[in-house]
Amino acid sequence: MSDLEEQRKKVRKLQSRAGAAKMELHDLAEDLPVNWTEIKVIAEKTFDAFAELDAAKRELNALENLR
Repeated sequence: MSDLEEQRKKVRKLQSRAGAAKMELHDLAEDLPVNWTEIKVIAEKTFDAFAELDAAKRELNALENLR
């Protein structure tokens, strides 16, 4: 598998993970004030997932532009 195909696969996986983290944060927000102490942990998890996704998308874009 080429580097480009591998990166596309990585981006799809990270998109799924980021979407799940977003939904977890959304569900927490809907249930507030229940579990309010989890806000920071879940928000950091969501932030990290989207930061990793953003970096992977940038790398994919760079690989695509090499073609």
